[in-house]
Amino acid sequence: MQKSLMPVIVSLVAIAIILVSVGAARDRRAEAAAASAAANRPAGSPPPAALKSVDAQSADSKKQAPKAASDDNTDSDDSDNAIRLVRDPSPAPPFLLTDLDGQPISTAAYRGKVVLINFWATWCPPCNEEIPEMIDLANKYKDTLQIIGISMDDDPPSQVLAFARAKKMNYPIVMGSDKLSEEYGGVEALPTTFVLDTQGRVVQKHMGVYPPEVYDGEIRALLGMHVDAPVETFVDTGQIFLKNVARATSLPGVDFSGLAPGLKQIALKRLNSEMCTCGCKMTIAQCRVTDPDCATSKALAAKIIRELRAEANPPGPSAQNR
Repeated sequence: MQKSLMPVIVSLVAIAIILVSVGAARDRRAEAAAASAAANRPAGSPPPAALKSVDAQSADSKKQAPKAASDDNTDSDDSDNAIRLVRDPSPAPPFLLTDLDGQPISTAAYRGKVVLINFWATWCPPCNEEIPEMIDLANKYKDTLQIIGISMDDDPPSQVLAFARAKKMNYPIVMGSDKLSEEYGGVEALPTTFVLDTQGRVVQKHMGVYPPEVYDGEIRALLGMHVDAPVETFVDTGQIFLKNVARATSLPGVDFSGLAPGLKQIALKRLNSEMCTCGCKMTIAQCRVTDPDCATSKALAAKIIRELRAEANPPGPSAQNR
């Protein structure tokens, strides 16, 4: 009996050895692929955690601007195809820079025109996809629209200029910086485009690649031209500038139910002043808006709400004596 099992045991051991060898080889290939990807990343490309590119999405998913979480702050007829612009917009952070051709570029110089401030990079695939759309818009509205490209590349300006000429980009390009990004609320992903009205105020922000008809509708509306879609306005509660999260009366994934108005104000103040510990370097409220899936900020927010509910409803004497 034992002799008859020996061939089977030997075969099983051999198979196990083969599987272990294959797994080890696969792991080595994965490590080699990761090393190759890192080695072949284009010069000037930041690591994914530092600045990411946003893949293109379908036109249907990109037609609407982001809405504040549950805030009833929109003048709207509830149309899915509405053009959405900020109500009482803030002035765009001004800058005076020199473009890649040596010409001065100032936001103040373009009053009277609609302006698109487009943060992008040569290494960003969605940015490359978007460039022809920007070129077409610049041609279509050449007298009433100004596009300014803000390159977030680490490569020398000469390389970015060569890229821009190869792509036949027909609008000025300036080299960006962390300081400029921070002035615009922190550009977290590329491409990101800020839409300015003819008075130099920021009325919309688009992160990622949007269909050209979205920009076309916004430009026409801001120029007072006929548009087929209704125009809605909304209060900026962090959709444009992160600092405006402090205006929000609700936050993604935060349950304020059961809190009296005064306690809710206290909760919002704490959420906008206490820092999230996930590593984002934002307040809890800001983290909830920028990353609704963050388990850390969600737990911290829930803890604040529980503490306030407990203060408002202290246990009775019988419960305390148990």
